[in-house]
Amino acid sequence: MNQMLIGAIAIASFTVGLFFLRFWRTTCDRFFLFFALSFWIEGVNRVLQGTIEGWGEESPACYLVRLLAYGLIIIAILDKNRKREKVKR
Repeated sequence: MNQMLIGAIAIASFTVGLFFLRFWRTTCDRFFLFFALSFWIEGVNRVLQGTIEGWGEESPACYLVRLLAYGLIIIAILDKNRKREKVKR
């Protein structure tokens, strides 16, 4: 049962990443690209959890990968909300 849930979360993460990729292609906004990368990293993390024996919730490497994924989300939000200089004409 645990393997099925890990697989479902992995597929959901990859699917959400594809949605954000589509939004990035139409808007060319880095915000969506960072979110897509974050969800794909989380999907790969879940695949590794399901396939590698020592890669589980107790593994520090698992949390480092999650830190990277969530860090990308924070960077995307900060990048979107920073003040941009207006071009003077």
